[in-house]
Amino acid sequence: MSHSVRKIMVVDDDELFCQVLVKAFLSRGYLSEYAADSDSALEIAASFEPEYAVVDLIMPGDSGLVLIKALRQLNPQMKILMLTGYASISTAVEAVKLGATNYLPKPADADEILAALDKTSGNAGVELEQKPLSPRRLEWEHINKVLNENGGNISATARALNMHRRTLQRKLAKHPVKE
Repeated sequence: MSHSVRKIMVVDDDELFCQVLVKAFLSRGYLSEYAADSDSALEIAASFEPEYAVVDLIMPGDSGLVLIKALRQLNPQMKILMLTGYASISTAVEAVKLGATNYLPKPADADEILAALDKTSGNAGVELEQKPLSPRRLEWEHINKVLNENGGNISATARALNMHRRTLQRKLAKHPVKE
């Protein structure tokens, strides 16, 4: 009886990023497919049957959070990693609640992604941050919390924050504040 080949699916609207990751996974012995949105990802997952999925948070159509839930329903054993350039505490918590195995901020390379997917337990010895978040980082976290509460809907989030939609879009287009 031969050992089955490991399969990984990458879901991100950045086609070049997907191609680079797919190539890196292939060189590490994984069969790999990619999709640019949730609908395509679900179609691929149904026929490709990956044991791993790397999912972007923000992409056309449904968010990565919606996709995590759908992938988990399709295959409860699938290991799913949320990989995003817009990392926030609220989206990390929601991703894990919805079934993500782990969560990483971009940039991350193939080895970091595979290590995160294979990690099976938490680290109680993780270094704890000793200083409070800056006001800019708190704003970023709050915006992402409200965005998540509104299902990723920019207009509804802008109304909830009493902010002009374009102002909110500008704030979201920036990468998160580090501190």
